[in-house]
Amino acid sequence: MRQLIKNVHLLTMDEQYTEIPNAYVLIEDETIQQIGRMVEPLPQADTVIDGNEGILLPGMINTHTHVGMIPFRSLGDDVPDRLRRFLFPLEQVMTKELARASAQYATAEMLLSGVTSFCDMYYFEDDIAEAVAEMESRAILGETIIEMATCDFTTPEQALDWCDETFIQKWQHHPLITPAIAPHATNTNSPELLARIIDLGKKHQVPITMHVAEMTYEMTEFAEKYQQTPIAFLNDLGYFDHHFIMAHCIFTEESDLALLDDKQVSVAHCIGANTKSAKGVAPVKAMLTHHWDVGLGTDGPSSGNTLDLFTQMRMFANFHKTYEHDRGIFPAKEIVALATIGGAKVLGLDTLVGSIEVGKKADVTLIETQSLNMFPIFDAYSALVYSANAGNVSDVWVNGKHLVANKKLVKHDSQKLKTNLMKQMDTFIDEAQKRAATIK
Repeated sequence: MRQLIKNVHLLTMDEQYTEIPNAYVLIEDETIQQIGRMVEPLPQADTVIDGNEGILLPGMINTHTHVGMIPFRSLGDDVPDRLRRFLFPLEQVMTKELARASAQYATAEMLLSGVTSFCDMYYFEDDIAEAVAEMESRAILGETIIEMATCDFTTPEQALDWCDETFIQKWQHHPLITPAIAPHATNTNSPELLARIIDLGKKHQVPITMHVAEMTYEMTEFAEKYQQTPIAFLNDLGYFDHHFIMAHCIFTEESDLALLDDKQVSVAHCIGANTKSAKGVAPVKAMLTHHWDVGLGTDGPSSGNTLDLFTQMRMFANFHKTYEHDRGIFPAKEIVALATIGGAKVLGLDTLVGSIEVGKKADVTLIETQSLNMFPIFDAYSALVYSANAGNVSDVWVNGKHLVANKKLVKHDSQKLKTNLMKQMDTFIDEAQKRAATIK
């Protein structure tokens, strides 16, 4: 099938930041076949979509989230030490049905905001994979490994055995789903378990993703127990000789940057969640100077509340310009790159997606420019970072499939997804209200 998207302002996000006003893109099956300026005659196609002078860019990439946590959104947002006092206890009542319904809802939310790929860490990850595959999004999905009894496994060893024997093998060759292993954090897994995890990741050649250098108590524990930073500790275990996606890295130190100068380093930067929790601003400028790959992440819908990257792009600009005391740092086109090709590099998907180039997979997002907030546009990158919001996303394609058209899901009903999630949340809501009543 050939689809022609015409009459668009094209931001390719290739290495040269090629920008083509009045452009078209031809998709054949799941692949970008041709791009160019609107000069007659245009290529023949089975379907023609008039972009109506919208901005066409690569599908955005959310490098870190927890799609099973939609039910937690707006719960205890201002509670100190929320993770241990609120979230961990409530996750004990999570069910596979609730995780699946939440994953479908979260994936729909991301698609409607122009996100075509994401990296997830949660429980019941096989059920989540089924849900995401049904939504036809692209994702790296990691089963959480943590040294405590969880809602799906009694011990971390059981979870890891399941990853080894079942989960990875089931999904390893899926066209859209990449299985992963997701140790929760450096301080919630023993050194022995972390060593086994990296061995297993290398055995199956699957990504590993983990929260790293996120918590002040994590940093204190490693300094006192090992006289190392968490990043240095993981380096000794061999994590940076593998595809390893670190989430947060707020407390990255200069010694960490120097230590990994010759390594391929990937960071999911979640500016919204990090600043909401008052933890701080990760040193992204220094990371990029040391040639680390950095992409944007929302964190879970309970931590960052929204799953769209427009919010993250604007917050990134505001916080990092303030943090560096430099209005000129991170021009808008570099921030759009973090949300697209930067994220693709972090997830190891940059040979497939992240830029609109001939031969790559057709994961693309169309932003309409007819709404009041999108006029005038002197710079398309600036419009995306400072003016646009998720409501301006008009159409979305993943792997060549038109999944969002005219701001609505093509193959699913948003209200039905919400109704199904609400049905599964009954027991959870009761437990959440009880828990909230005990926390001052």
